[in-house]
Order: sequence, then structure tokens, then C-alpha cells
Amino acid sequence: MSTPLPTLDPRARQLLRTLIGRYIRDGEPVGSQTLARVSGLDVSPATIRNILADLEEIGLLSSPHTSAGRVPTAQGYRVFVDSLLQVKAPGEQELARLRSELTPGSSTQALLGNASELLSAMTHFVGVVSAPRREQFAFRQIDFVPLDGRRILAIVVFADGEVQNRVIEPQRAFEAAELERVANYLNTHCTGRPLAQIRATLVQELRQARDAMERMLAQSVELAEQALAPPGDDVVLAGQTRLMGVQDLSDLDRLRELFEAFARKREILQLLERTMRAPGVRIFIGEETGLAPLDGVSVVTAPYRAGGQVLGVLGVIGPTRMAYDRVIPLVQAAADVLGAALQPAREAPAT
Repeated sequence: MSTPLPTLDPRARQLLRTLIGRYIRDGEPVGSQTLARVSGLDVSPATIRNILADLEEIGLLSSPHTSAGRVPTAQGYRVFVDSLLQVKAPGEQELARLRSELTPGSSTQALLGNASELLSAMTHFVGVVSAPRREQFAFRQIDFVPLDGRRILAIVVFADGEVQNRVIEPQRAFEAAELERVANYLNTHCTGRPLAQIRATLVQELRQARDAMERMLAQSVELAEQALAPPGDDVVLAGQTRLMGVQDLSDLDRLRELFEAFARKREILQLLERTMRAPGVRIFIGEETGLAPLDGVSVVTAPYRAGGQVLGVLGVIGPTRMAYDRVIPLVQAAADVLGAALQPAREAPAT
């Protein structure tokens, strides 16, 4: 994904850290006079200029045409994030806010929406959360309602209280009495189990059946295969319009491409899925995402877990000039709190 990071001597590291920290804070190119004053190094501005020229030559800094100062490149940010950044732990007020608004017992959709809104509000960038796969949630109840022709409305209730209505079309028409028998069978034998396990069990039982139950199992398999199929995953986004006021993202054409990617969601979901098996926080800077619309932004992500399983990924999308020291631990804290809040939702209710 990235080229090997250059080796820097202590003075170069200190200057790069100070320059990027100053640029993130002020948004203005940083010159040698400023660095001589604030870097804490006992060296002359001329020596600093030489070091900055070396850092520019190896691609960590660039010089805007309108200023004598320098700004970090994407590779400069990468060196900063990987080896120079001093991360701050989230404050007690931030943690308290996360815990108060991501509480166990809330619906899954409400928790995802709240997590996305919170990340956006607390960072002033875009909050993003990939929805958990429904296959990981326990099934509570199913009902079938015959529609016209072969079409059937399947009403599926999950352990977290979410209700999904799915229109399915089996190979033949089913009578209302048949649908009721299948629903009763599934509700009696499958409550409290994840969808993937239900489908696998039904197929296995069908292969083993050699009596009058075979027809019932066959009907159950046919309807359950469609009614309990995993739906398309989704992404919950919040705060997209906050990027319109970001100085570093003022190019209208680039901003339009970014908003179109937000609307499609497909590329965003693919990026999040790439981080699902990565431990801890992942950071994509500019072109590291591999997605052209995201070339000018950074994406900070972390997977959220419940019961030892990864359910999805959440994160923040914002300018490369973001306060990584604050955003990184905030994303990790939000992932931890969301996972804890979703833990009861994955479990079957007591019977």
C-alpha cells in the first residue's frame, strides 16, 4: 500500500513533527523562522532551511508557490502518523458522551445512526459506520403473507427488535395453510440462532430426513433460503456537509466527486471491508485509499466487535490536515463503546 518510510535523524524528526503539528493547527505554510522559534532546537534558521530542503527532496514536504513556507505531503503525513504522532487519550467528557448516546438496549439502526452522528459532531468531519451483517444476529420470529401469484411477503424479526420485510418468489405458489406450517416449524426449531446456522441446519436435516417430515423440511428450506438470505450491507454516513466548510477541500470539482462517492456508498463500503480484519485503527491518507474521489482526504477506521466477532467498521472521513492525535483515539473509543452496546442485540432473548 505504501513505500518504505525514510529514516530521519533526530533533528529532522523534530522539525517535521513541529511543522506538521503547526500546519494542522493553523492551516498555513510554516517557514524556517517560525520553526526556529517553536521547534525547541538550538539551530539557526539557515540550518533549518537546509533540513527542510532535504525533507522536501525526499517527498515529505512541499512548497506552495505563494509562500516561502512548507506544507506536508501525503507521505509526510504518513511518516507523522506512523512514527512521530503522540496520541492523546479521549477526555472523560468525550467518553461519557459516547456511553450516554450509545446505550445497550437501543435498536441496532439507532445505534449505528447515533455512532455516525457522534463521530461527525465530535470531529467536525464525516462519520461513517458499516452496518453489521444480519447473519450475525439471532433470529426471533418469521411470518409469511401470500401476495399475488407466487410472491410472498416474509416478515423477519431479529433478537435486537429489528423487523425486515422481504418479498420473495419461490418456484411454486404456496397455500396460506402451507405458509403457516412452515412459519410454525421455523419459529419452533430455529428461534435464537443466527441465519447462516439456520440455513445450514435445515439443509443438513433435509438430507437426513426419510419420513413424512421431508416435505415440510423441503418447503422450509425453499422459503428460508430466500427469506433469510443475507441482505446487501449498507453504510451509515453523517455530516457530509461539514466538509463544505473545510479550507483544504475548497475545489468544487473534487468536492462533487467526493459527495457522489458518498451517495453511491459502494466504494466507501469496499474500503471499510478492507479494514474489518485489521486489529485496531487503520489510517488511509490521500491516494492510499485506492479510490480517486478520496485522494484529497484521510480516512481513520476501526472495527467494532461483540462477542469476539467483528460486526462492522466505523470511522471518520476528513481532510488530510486533521488532528490525528485526537481523531485516532476517538474512533477507537467509539468502536469499543458501539461494540459493547450491540452485544445484547446479538443474543437471543431468554425463553
